[in-house]
Amino acid sequence: MPISIDRFENDAAGALDLAEGTQPYRVLQFLASNADQAFTQGEIHEATEIKRGSVGAVLSRLEARGLVRHRGRYWAVGDDDRLASFAAQSGASSVSTTDDFYDE
Repeated sequence: MPISIDRFENDAAGALDLAEGTQPYRVLQFLASNADQAFTQGEIHEATEIKRGSVGAVLSRLEARGLVRHRGRYWAVGDDDRLASFAAQSGASSVSTTDDFYDE
């Protein structure tokens, strides 16, 4: 699908371009919210409820974009500067839906 030349020229080069709710978004959100740990594909599958067979493909695509890294069997969020704002944004989104404002 084509985009306007204005959008092409003005879109932020640093944008992650991940649609909320997609498998890559969910994996990256999980890893970013646990940035001090590394996980196996099985653990990522259990935490995100993404089909076990799809987790490896998602991780490979995210790794190709520099958004995740791995060593041996373990995967962790990448060192990309864009990920800090992604983690903060996704953390704020999850807090806003679970805070006391929504209690009945």
